[in-house]
Amino acid sequence: MINFNEVSKIFKSDLITKPFIALDNVSFSVPEGSMVGFLGANGAGKTTSLKIIMDFIRPSNGSVQFSETLGKNKLEVFRNIGFLPERPYFYPNLTGEDFLIFMGQLSDMKVSDIKEQITLWSPRFKIDHALKRELKTYSKGMLQRIGFLSTIIHHPKIIILDEPLSGLDPIGRKELKDVIVEVHKQGKTVFFSTHIVPDIEEICDRVIFLKEGKLTYDGSVSALMKQARNQDYEISYSSNLEIDSALIKDKIKLPDNILKITVPSEHKDKLVQSIVQSQGIIHNLELIRPSLEDIFYHTGTRS
Repeated sequence: MINFNEVSKIFKSDLITKPFIALDNVSFSVPEGSMVGFLGANGAGKTTSLKIIMDFIRPSNGSVQFSETLGKNKLEVFRNIGFLPERPYFYPNLTGEDFLIFMGQLSDMKVSDIKEQITLWSPRFKIDHALKRELKTYSKGMLQRIGFLSTIIHHPKIIILDEPLSGLDPIGRKELKDVIVEVHKQGKTVFFSTHIVPDIEEICDRVIFLKEGKLTYDGSVSALMKQARNQDYEISYSSNLEIDSALIKDKIKLPDNILKITVPSEHKDKLVQSIVQSQGIIHNLELIRPSLEDIFYHTGTRS
C-alpha cells in the first residue's frame, strides 16, 4: 500500500553547522491490510519518515509510492489516509462535536454522515460524554482520543498515527490499543510509530525498526522472534545440591525452599542431571523467550 524507496533526508541549517542526516537510504513497505509498528528511539527518524509520506516535507533523495487501491492521483490518495501527528493542534474554543464535524467536512462528508460516525465511535473512545464541551477543557488523554476519532471519521483505507499512545496512563493506553485493533479488524491498514516496544509486540503483525536514521529491520514480528535464539533456561527446583555459581547466570530463592536459576544451554543438561541424582525435585524447566525489547535494545537488532 505504501512503498518507501531509498529515501534520504538531510537537514542543512547554515554554512557552519554540519548537515544532519535524519534518514539514510531507507526503504520499507506497508502492505495492505497489515498492522505495522514503526519502532525506534526518539530521534531515530520516525516522524521525519511520516512527514515525507504525508508530503509535509520532501526527501533529499528517493521517493514514496502509493498503490492504486489508495487512489490514482495525490488528491485521492490523501483522502484515503487518516493521519494523527505526534503534536496535533486543536482549536480550543470548538466543542468536541464541532471539531469532528469540521474534520469530516474537510473530507467532503455530509453532516448527517459525520454525526452517524460520531454516534458509532465516540462511545468506543469513551469520549461521548464530553462532545458538547470545549476542547480547552479536555485532558491530554481526551485530546488523544478525539484526535484519533477524527482520523477514522471519513472512512480512510489506511490510518497513520505518530506516537498515538505517548503520555497516556496505563488504562488509556489499553483502551486506545483496543480501538486500534478493532479498526484493523474492520479492514483498515494501520501504521503507527512508537518508541515503546511492548505496544508493537502486543498488537502488530509487522514491525519496521529505525536506528539513527537507518533501517535495521522490516518484516513480520513472528519471523523476528524466531530469529532470536535466546539460549538461557530457567530451572525451578528443590534440592540440597550446591551448584557452582560459575555455571549459572542468576539465582532466586522462592517460597517453600524452591530455587530458581538461570543457566546457559550448555550447562542445562548437566545441572538437571545433578539435581535428579541428588534426589531433588525439578518443578519447572523453561526456555526463556526474549521480548522485542530484548532483541532491539539489549541484544541488538537483526537486519
